[in-house]
Amino acid sequence: MLKKTVKIALAAAALTAAFSIYVAGLVPDNIYLSNGENPSIKSLPMIKLSAQHGGAEYVSGNKSSPLVYTAKLFGVLPVKEVNVQAQSVRTVSVAGTPFGIKMFSNGVMVVGFSDIQTAAGTRCPAKAAQLKLGDVIIKLNGYSVQSNSEVEDFITQNGDRPVTVTFLRDGVQMQVQLVPVTDSTANVYRTGMWVRDSSAGVGTMTFYDVQQGMFAGLGHGIRDTDTQKDIPLLSGEIVPVRITGCTPSSNGEAGELKGVFTSEFPMGRVWANSTNGVYGSIFSAPCNNMMQVASPAQVQTGPATILTTISGTKPKEYEIVIEKVALTSSNQNKNMVVRITDPELLENTGGIVQGMSGSPIIQNGRLVGAVTHVFVNQVTRGYAVFAQNMLFSMDNAARVYGAAG
Repeated sequence: MLKKTVKIALAAAALTAAFSIYVAGLVPDNIYLSNGENPSIKSLPMIKLSAQHGGAEYVSGNKSSPLVYTAKLFGVLPVKEVNVQAQSVRTVSVAGTPFGIKMFSNGVMVVGFSDIQTAAGTRCPAKAAQLKLGDVIIKLNGYSVQSNSEVEDFITQNGDRPVTVTFLRDGVQMQVQLVPVTDSTANVYRTGMWVRDSSAGVGTMTFYDVQQGMFAGLGHGIRDTDTQKDIPLLSGEIVPVRITGCTPSSNGEAGELKGVFTSEFPMGRVWANSTNGVYGSIFSAPCNNMMQVASPAQVQTGPATILTTISGTKPKEYEIVIEKVALTSSNQNKNMVVRITDPELLENTGGIVQGMSGSPIIQNGRLVGAVTHVFVNQVTRGYAVFAQNMLFSMDNAARVYGAAG
C-alpha cells in the first residue's frame, strides 16, 4: 500500500513539474503595463504575479526601472521570474480604412528565369551563375542599379562580356560572375532572368499616431508576389483607395478585396517595410476614434471586434473571437489566433481575405492588435499581431528615419 502511495505521489509530482515547465514557457520574460495597474496576464488566468521582497502589488516607476515579479502557478507554485515595466499609456487614432501602397525596391529582385535560344542551343546565364528567385541585385560591375531599365541598358551596352553581379540573399551580400548570351531569335544580349523594381497593392490602415504624424498598416511586411520575399525598400508612398468588390475566401483558396486608387497624389510616405507592418509619415493624421493601445498582457481570449472596409472607403465593426494569445511567440506578426464570427462579414467575404491585413482588433475598448494572415484551409481563422508590437516598430522607424535625416 505504501509503495502504491509513493508511486502515485511521484507520478503526481512529475505531472506537476511537467505542467509547470509548460506553463513557464507561455509566460513572457518582460511585461509592459500602465503605472498603477495591478500586474496580471489576462490570457493566463492560472498565473498570479507576486512582487518580490514584499514590494508593491501594483506597477510603478518607469521604463528604465523594471520590477521583478514571481509568476506563480495557481498563486502557489513559482514557475518563473518576470520583469514588469511601467509605461505611459499610448493613445492612437484607430483606422480600419483601405489604403494603396506604391513601393520601389532597393535594387531589383529576381522573380523568374527563362531559357535563351542561342546558336549553341538553349542557355540560361542567370541560372548558370547560381542566382536564385528572391535575390536582390544591387550592382553590376560595381555600378548601382535601381530599376529594370537600368539593368537592361547595362546588359545591352556590356554585350557578352562577363558581369560581376553583386546581390543580397536573405540580407547577406554576395557576388557571382554572369556571362550574357546572344538571343538568336532577336539578336540581343540576354541574361535569362526576369527582374522587378516596384510593387503596388491594397491593404488596411491600422492606426495613426497623431502627435508624430505617422501611420502603421498591414501588420506584416510587403512581399513580392512571385518569390514571397520581403521587398527591400528604397522609397514608397501611400494613396487613398476605394474598395470596389470582393472575391470571397473558401477553404483551400484565399479571396481578396478589390480596390482602385482614388488619387495619384500621395497622402504619406513609407519609411519602413518590416516583418510586422509598414510605417511612415502621413501628411494629415486623422484625430478620431481615439483608443488606448493595450499591452499584450491585457489581451485575453474571448469576444472582440475588428474594423475593416469591404466596400467603399468607410470601415465597419464586425464580431470576432480571439482563440489564442501567444505571448512568447517567436513570430513577430503571429501573436494571436482569431476567428471571424460575424454573420454579415462571413456572408460577404467567407472569412479573412487578402486586403484585410492590418484591420484593427478591439477588445474592452482598447486597440489590441491587427489581422495579418488567413489560414488557407480554414478561412474563417487567421493570425494577428499585437498592436504594441506595431507601435514599437513605428517608434523605431521614427528613430531610424530621424537619424538618417
